[in-house]
Amino acid sequence: MAVTTQKLTFEEYLAYEDGTDTRYELVNGELVAMSLGTGIHAFIIKFLAAQIAIVLSDLDEPYETFSGSIGVRSPRGGRLNTSRIPDITVLPLEQAKQLLNREAIIGFDQPPPLLVVEVVSPSTKKEDYKAKWTEYSVRDIPEYWIVDPTDEMITICVLEDGMYTSNKFRGAQKLRSPMLTNFGLSADEILTGGLS
Repeated sequence: MAVTTQKLTFEEYLAYEDGTDTRYELVNGELVAMSLGTGIHAFIIKFLAAQIAIVLSDLDEPYETFSGSIGVRSPRGGRLNTSRIPDITVLPLEQAKQLLNREAIIGFDQPPPLLVVEVVSPSTKKEDYKAKWTEYSVRDIPEYWIVDPTDEMITICVLEDGMYTSNKFRGAQKLRSPMLTNFGLSADEILTGGLS
């Protein structure tokens, strides 16, 4: 649900402060408060971010995994006043270091994240499966994972010729990721947040 009555520019969004701890995405110039997910939502994010970090540590290039703390500026319908905050974002370490002394938002003039993950909650389902699917593909993000505990499914979207193709994983199926080739967890292991 949008909370502003007038549209904000991207610069106004960066400077916006309402005196609360509420985090906002900017969607078509409107502030959208990020709601808290369920407990399983939090467990999934924590568990999956840790598992991704373990796999990334085996790669030659150093990468960093961030949970809900990096924004990704996105075009939406040709308008530029949109910034998403994925549940998990993976960046090369050198790119992450460039964010040390400024807003932690990946701009249009910077390489896209290598991987973003959204964990679906009832209030974000439409955005995660439709709007963000399009926005992240336009940003050329190589992989976009949609983790859906309600439908008990994980969708891995892989960028091919500017569009995402997707593979769905359920139950005991092990995830297959072109970027994280050594990732060995099943959909069930992720969807339980490591609690099983």
